[in-house]
Amino acid sequence: MNYLNTLTATGISLLFLILVFVPMERVFPARPKQKFFRPSWWLDLTFFIGQYVLWGAVVLWVLTYFNDWLSHIMPQSVRQTLSSQPWWLQVVEVLVMSDFLIYWGHRLQHNVGFLWRFHKVHHSAEHLDWLAAHREHPLDTIYTVGIINLPAFILGFPLETIAGIIAFRGIWAIYIHSNVRLSLGPLRMLIGAPELHHWHHHLDRDAGNYANISPLMDVIFGTYVCPDHEPEKFGIREEFPKNYVGQMVQPLLPDGFFKNKKQIDGTDMKDEADIAGQASNNG
Repeated sequence: MNYLNTLTATGISLLFLILVFVPMERVFPARPKQKFFRPSWWLDLTFFIGQYVLWGAVVLWVLTYFNDWLSHIMPQSVRQTLSSQPWWLQVVEVLVMSDFLIYWGHRLQHNVGFLWRFHKVHHSAEHLDWLAAHREHPLDTIYTVGIINLPAFILGFPLETIAGIIAFRGIWAIYIHSNVRLSLGPLRMLIGAPELHHWHHHLDRDAGNYANISPLMDVIFGTYVCPDHEPEKFGIREEFPKNYVGQMVQPLLPDGFFKNKKQIDGTDMKDEADIAGQASNNG
């Protein structure tokens, strides 16, 4: 019965996102010629279903475990003081602290090889829209969501505050990946937008724009990028599987596993061809 409820919730979520974001992409398209069923749409739908049906519960369990473990770090008196603050102030504090942490955590994902091997699953998307936001490796999701909520866990903010922010960030992440270009003018220095995050998905691994909700961290630390046009291409420069299972499994394997296997197989085939050719000549 719980599984049926999960499937129902997944279907409702999919319908909700279609009704919210598809009209926006039609009215304010970043790439007007991009179709609804663009290339790799079914692959990203598989990621969407995987997040809701398979990995969402795992991520939640891990976060709950760490929340229980981290709750003992901060003295109870401090936790009580924080929880007694006005709700709006708690939200501002959590957002600012988490934006700072996720900025540097995100930069590490692009600069540390071990983290990049999982994060590049997300960047392998060559077409951006509301659905592409769900292309993530579950281990990468645990890392990102964990860092975003780390301050709230340690400081003991009420779960209601955290839950609301998690929901908001989830919708925001979908929005900044959507095929939308809705210029905010000078406000884009304070509020993130798809036009900023699209450049983050440029082919260059260090393209910039690592911040989440507000680009202020990028402005402060010199990684803010916002040309007045869309990037020519999205994706990564590395060879990477084009299917769901391959993208789930490859980051878990040693570097160069598939490449080395291909080289070995290619050598074997070449050797067999040489042997067959020599035999033919000798005959």
